[in-house]
This record gives sequence, structure tokens and C-alpha cells, in this order.
Amino acid sequence: MSARDGLTEAEILGSLAQHRVLSTPQVRAIHLPDHSPRTAQRMMARLERRGLATFATVPGVPGAPRRLWYLTEAGVLAAREAGMIDRPPLLLSAEQVTGPLQAHTRAVNDAGIAFLAAARQRGDEFTPTSWRHEVGHPLNAGRGRARRSVISDAVLTYVRLTPEEVVVEQRFLELDRATLTIERLIDELRRYARLYRGTSADGEPIWSSRYPWFPPILCVLAGGERAALERRRATVVAILSRDRDLRRTPEISIRLCLAADLAEAGPFEPIFVDYRDPERLTNWLVEARA
Repeated sequence: MSARDGLTEAEILGSLAQHRVLSTPQVRAIHLPDHSPRTAQRMMARLERRGLATFATVPGVPGAPRRLWYLTEAGVLAAREAGMIDRPPLLLSAEQVTGPLQAHTRAVNDAGIAFLAAARQRGDEFTPTSWRHEVGHPLNAGRGRARRSVISDAVLTYVRLTPEEVVVEQRFLELDRATLTIERLIDELRRYARLYRGTSADGEPIWSSRYPWFPPILCVLAGGERAALERRRATVVAILSRDRDLRRTPEISIRLCLAADLAEAGPFEPIFVDYRDPERLTNWLVEARA
């Protein structure tokens, strides 16, 4: 095994720690985009033989990957020793990997991979560690039961490199697989207005301790036929445009796209609909920063 292969394997262990579960095509897209599918398969098989990674099989799901990879306890230790993680991730069981949340996790990772591919094409900076799953944000300064929060499905940090400047773009990502009712999805998105208005004991916005400006929200719709997802998007946009919480908080930007469009066209194409201007398709960057 070459030194380069050893580094790639360590990076894969880091990605499994960060992103919980990855299919073989996702591993290839993240770490081996210029190699054949067989190369990715061999590398994962080698990690399995060494007891660092293992897989679970998704039974009877059309279109789903056959193998979903996740770390073993030895793999967590190896990733930490290689400096790929600074804290141990949650160890998963095969039942958890193939459980009802695995499709959601894979879809979040697919969204991250779309940004990763775009960054490679454009010479920007977006690495396998540039999206973090389930990031909690307190809504108030309370403690215990009085403390409420918004948990983003992911937070993306993308660095655009231009001849004039370096621009750090951050986004809250919400991934909807059409498993929630429309009302639940609306409430998930509406909570960001409450997050924006939440203040600490000294009157400062709570979110400002973590972000230089309030990140816009990207909502990616997946898990259904295109026509159904387009109807769902139109319904969400119509309801959001009339929402009193959001009208009180015009600084909030929410854009929606279909997962298939994000994967095929990428985030820099006009695939997003802003609830404030639903007739205009934009890419992910057309934002009015507060």
C-alpha cells in the first residue's frame, strides 16, 4: 500500500466519523473522484479486513446503495490517532445504520457532496469536513427545561476564492424527505426566525457568538417523485410568504431546491426558489446579508 493510499484511508475514516454512514459511491465521490468504482470498493474492503470499518446492507429498498459503511471501535481509534477527529463519534450498530434515519443522513451527505464537487470545479475551498450534522442552536438563554433550541440538519461552510477577496459563506441546511407533514416542515423553517430574534442576558443575539452574520437557510427536498416535490415546494413557499413570524424577520433568507437538481446541476445553477420572490430562480449565493 502506498503512502498516498494510507492517507486516503485515514481521510475516509475521518469522513465516516464526521458523516456517520456513507455508501461506497459517496466514499468515491468524496475521496476518489478521479478513480474507478472498483478502486473505492477495494479500499473499503481493505478497511473492513483490518477491522476499521464495516457495512450494513439495506434490504429491499429500490435505488438504495447495497452497502452502507460505518466505523468500528478500532476505526474510531485509528481515525483519532491519525489526527482526523478530535473527539470520538457515536458508535453505530447495524440496526441504527439501516434504520429509518439512514436515508436522511445519506441525503444530507449527498447535499454536501454536491457542494464539494462544485468547489473542486471552481477552485474554491470545501472539504469533507465542511459540513457538520445536527448542529444545535439555543433559542433562549434559559437552562434545563426552559432552554429551547433549533437543531439544523447540517451547517455548511464554503470558502469562495476570487481575485479580489476570500469570502466565507455559511448556510443552515434543512433536508426534507417528505416524511414530515407540511405543517411540521413549516414549523421547522419558521423556528429560524425565533433563532434570529433570540437574545442573551446582555441583549446580544445568541447566534452572533458563533456566526459573523446570520446564515441563510437552504431547504433541500428529497424522497419523492419530481412532480410531488415541486408541489410540496410550491405549497411551502406559499405558506412561508404569509407567515407572520417571517414577516417580522425580513433578515431571514430561506431558499428551497430539489435534491435531484442539486445533485445534477450543482448549487451554482438557478435551482433555488426564495419564498419572498417565488417567480425568480436563483443559485445559492443570491442573498441579502443582514
